[in-house]
Amino acid sequence: MRILIVEDELSIANFIRDGLEEEGFAVDIADNGRKGLELAFSYIDEYDVILLDWMVPGISGIEICRNIRKENTSVPIIFLTAKDTVDDVIFGLEAGANDYIRKPFSFEELLARIRVLMRKEHSKPTVFSAGVVQLNVEKHSVIKNGKSIDLTQKEFALLEYLLRNKGKACRRTRIIENVWDIHFDYDNSVIDVYINALRKKLDTPGEPSIIITLRGIGYKIESDE
Repeated sequence: MRILIVEDELSIANFIRDGLEEEGFAVDIADNGRKGLELAFSYIDEYDVILLDWMVPGISGIEICRNIRKENTSVPIIFLTAKDTVDDVIFGLEAGANDYIRKPFSFEELLARIRVLMRKEHSKPTVFSAGVVQLNVEKHSVIKNGKSIDLTQKEFALLEYLLRNKGKACRRTRIIENVWDIHFDYDNSVIDVYINALRKKLDTPGEPSIIITLRGIGYKIESDE
């Protein structure tokens, strides 16, 4: 799960990022509108939610929102702003935002609204399966043959990413960006450690692993089709 925060007040952006990372999200931060718009279009198919401050330098949050909607993208957008009149709320929603939170706000409220919007995205189900393994995002649970499997936060996030992209080749660079929120050149051998941990917990002895190694590329969970 990946979220973009476009917010020039870094204390606020870092506060939100820290909370979201504790909940298992990968988070990108842009402190101005131009960088925010560039990130939005670079990873538009990977963001689960975009959080926009209305009054960021460079390009306003309103213009970012309008530009995203011109591409007919369905990514949920939440405005975070000190503007609090009814007219402001209507203006923001008509620009294409899905929700509007007035500053100051509690992190618990923001997290609840993010989860509501993610549930409403029909294209992104909350329950995934591979063979006898089932992952439920809302319940943060993994079941194998009816028995609960205890995963760490990162193990859960890695399995969720692979399942959301079931049938597709998941490149190592994409995995490290989406699960660990690390960009640029990085020793991504940490992925192998977590893949091995998942296999020990999820695979059935004597049967092929549900996670396939694509040498030189990354990993994949086969589609049921």
